[in-house]
Amino acid sequence: MNRTKGDEEEYWNSSKFKAFTFDDDDDELSQLKESKRAVNSLRDFVDDDDDDDLERVSWSGEPVGSISWSIKETASNSGSNHEREQLKNRNSFSSYAQLPKPASTYSLSSFFRGRTRPGSFQSLSDALSDTPAKSYAPELGRPKGEYRDYSNDWSPSDTVRRLRKGKVCSLERFRSLQDKLQLLEEAVSMHDGNVITAVLIFLKRTLSKEILFRELEVRQVALRHLIHFLKEIGDQKLLLDLFRFLDRTEELALTHYREHLNIQDPEKRKEFLKTCIGLPFSAEDSAHIQDHYTLLERQIIIEANDRHLESAGQTEIFRKHPRKASILNMPLVTTLFYSCFYHYTEAEGTFSSPVNLKKTFKIPDKQYVLTALAARAKLRAWHDVDALFTTKNWLGYTKKRAPIGFHRVVEILHKNSAPVQILQEYVNLVEDVDTKLNLATRFKCHDVVIDTCRDLKDRQQLLAYRSKVDKGSAEEEKIDAILNSSQIRWKN
Repeated sequence: MNRTKGDEEEYWNSSKFKAFTFDDDDDELSQLKESKRAVNSLRDFVDDDDDDDLERVSWSGEPVGSISWSIKETASNSGSNHEREQLKNRNSFSSYAQLPKPASTYSLSSFFRGRTRPGSFQSLSDALSDTPAKSYAPELGRPKGEYRDYSNDWSPSDTVRRLRKGKVCSLERFRSLQDKLQLLEEAVSMHDGNVITAVLIFLKRTLSKEILFRELEVRQVALRHLIHFLKEIGDQKLLLDLFRFLDRTEELALTHYREHLNIQDPEKRKEFLKTCIGLPFSAEDSAHIQDHYTLLERQIIIEANDRHLESAGQTEIFRKHPRKASILNMPLVTTLFYSCFYHYTEAEGTFSSPVNLKKTFKIPDKQYVLTALAARAKLRAWHDVDALFTTKNWLGYTKKRAPIGFHRVVEILHKNSAPVQILQEYVNLVEDVDTKLNLATRFKCHDVVIDTCRDLKDRQQLLAYRSKVDKGSAEEEKIDAILNSSQIRWKN
């Protein structure tokens, strides 16, 4: 097509497309370059202090911050807020509904500046970490197994495994007896006591006693767990019913006897113990139950009498040593100590006599002597202590004998601050020489140490002990006299 030069100039000047010129600074290519420079500055949007001299433009090409830009941004913001309110009112969890494309809540200027306007736009970092898909997208990636938490369609084995992991799950869906027993068997097969107990609590609540006892009778592991659980929670009534059903008479009797611990009133406890005497205990346990009843009966009598004597103030022992506690419900040894302390000289026929207690409850000689010695030594009644170990033979000769051994007598006397003369008398009665020297040295019984070393003819040990006594004392003079004696043939 041939055109003249004039026609070509007219064509180019009248076309909507302009030819490229290097001198035109306001053409569209210049604006495109400017936008490209702005987009490339996104990597530096956190620190925007260095590009303040850059001209920022919106997608429409208008400079950011101009009046026209502000008007359009305000209109766009109000429109997007309206659309977001509509989106919130829709069912966001429907996986089949067509989700509308949310209006953009971001402006290019906010990307460039790296910050948001209050109540309007988010920064790019916030946009990447909190996208609209997080709020509106359905949970498609969750495995199907997790939805069972809401549908309760677990099998007995699944339920037991969840219980073992400590997860909360309901057992109410297991309604038939077969399902409940299968659940129990799964729990027992797991060998987890907590799971077995949890299932047993459910069965205890949902089954009658007869059915529960009948089924547990053939499941000994679960039965032992139930018995232990009932003992822990103190359900004595159900425990008694269980033992009665199982025909465990001795355990039934012991469980019934244990209830006396919950009775505080002494008279009521005594009457309850009286009802326990006829229960089917073993022979040994029956004797203990009888002794318990007899002891409490005597304690009630002694307590009433001593309370009266103490309040009257006419008995010397109660004036000098007031009682610190009641004797009621105390063990037998404590009761014996109490009787030896306050009623040691009473006749055998009285309930509070120590000798009467010894015979009634068949207290061994060692236990009686040990308890009486502790009580009388505490009162510093040394004459009673001496009489406690003095015996006579058939010829009338007296001899000291201690069923507990004189070394223990010495230790108890020293603990109660006995005088040295009393200690030396009983240290000399110790048969073993090494034990005697050890006790005499420990408790500073000098005469016993000196005489023993002399009898052993041990000059070196006597010299060593000489350095332990006070200088110029009678003990030092006695040691010197023995060392200078020519009648002793020393071994060393």
